[in-house]
Amino acid sequence: MSKPKDFLRLDMLAREDRNGRLFVDPGTAAFVDLSKVRLLRCGVDTVRQLYRGLIRPEIMALFEKPGAMVEFAGEIWHAGRVGRDSGYQYKLQNADLGFILLIKNFNAKLEQIGPHLKIEVSPHAIDALSPERLQERMDYYAAAVMTHRERNQCAVHLALDLQGWTPPADLTARMHCRARANRDISGIKEIQWTMEAATYGKGQSFLFGSAGGVQLGIYNKTLQARAHDKLDYWESVWRRRDSFDAKDPENYDPTQDVWRVELRYHHSIIQQFASGSTDLKTGQAIDTDSFDNFSSHLEGLWRYGMSQFKLLARPGYFEPIWTLLREDARVDLPVDSLVDETEYKRYYKTSRGFSGKNVELFLGNFVSLLARERVGVKKAFETLKQWDCWPVIRDHYAAKDMSERDLYKHIKNLLQERHVRWGRAV
Repeated sequence: MSKPKDFLRLDMLAREDRNGRLFVDPGTAAFVDLSKVRLLRCGVDTVRQLYRGLIRPEIMALFEKPGAMVEFAGEIWHAGRVGRDSGYQYKLQNADLGFILLIKNFNAKLEQIGPHLKIEVSPHAIDALSPERLQERMDYYAAAVMTHRERNQCAVHLALDLQGWTPPADLTARMHCRARANRDISGIKEIQWTMEAATYGKGQSFLFGSAGGVQLGIYNKTLQARAHDKLDYWESVWRRRDSFDAKDPENYDPTQDVWRVELRYHHSIIQQFASGSTDLKTGQAIDTDSFDNFSSHLEGLWRYGMSQFKLLARPGYFEPIWTLLREDARVDLPVDSLVDETEYKRYYKTSRGFSGKNVELFLGNFVSLLARERVGVKKAFETLKQWDCWPVIRDHYAAKDMSERDLYKHIKNLLQERHVRWGRAV
């Protein structure tokens, strides 16, 4: 499929204007007026910074009494265990500061250097600190947790809040992306997202893509904030980010719901951009490993994500709201954007060398063993995704334009072939 085109943009006097809010379909001459849409804020909603190192022996003593309040790095924290799904065993949490430290990777030995720390930062801490100061704070906590500390890439969520628009009823049908499997789920309060696309909460939330890659979330932020008793905080952000003039059409309107469009980037995807994106002046890879160093590139990631997920008005043309969100949103950070000085590209390290062949040989043997044990494809795929080498396998097939759903179908077909050809002999 060729890249979709945008509608023609005009100002309200019907003059061509790249910032206009009047959109015209070149094929039908139909008009779409988005003058009442208000972009309140585009910012970083979540930061996760990962580290490698050797855990200091005294740190583990903090978890001897789960649920206890402990002193760490000059502050009081809540210490406890976390579920295996997080990939870590323990946590230190201080909601007032806005930090959660996930400690001791399940898949690495305690006494060895490994990926033993992930620091998650809340929106209010991100809002209060510049990227440089936030990185200093995270590095400080990391140094208090481990020796031989080194950064191990970051993950980020970018969120755009807007008013004057609600998702159309057929949003899922008109949203095009690599992950094409769709499921509608209504009336569910909470769900573990393992499918490629879903809606829940009676059309109040939509999610596309996989947690291990790039995800797009669209949801009613007013309802979500109210449910978590955070509406006062977010209203203060929306009012502060735009004009206080009540007559200003860009002003936040408390009588209208706010919808959020959110792009979530897994740390492995950030690493692909860090390795594959180049400075247009020097030709060198940007090669970043921290939130601070990558923050100047977040606007590039916003535009990339809004181009990967395509809300279409009709075949070959973007829905005007998607053009507006992609082109007019600016990530709100106190750093200069390098979007116009950088060529953004994802680098798949398994696309070269011998490792690709190894991946395919492994998958063939893996499927043969599954067939022998009569393991179903669903269980097999979930087991594969839990393995330490899953990112290598996923990236190899992504380089061949295969999504996780495509790989799932590939394994299903291989299993079926072995069952049909070999039967019980396997």
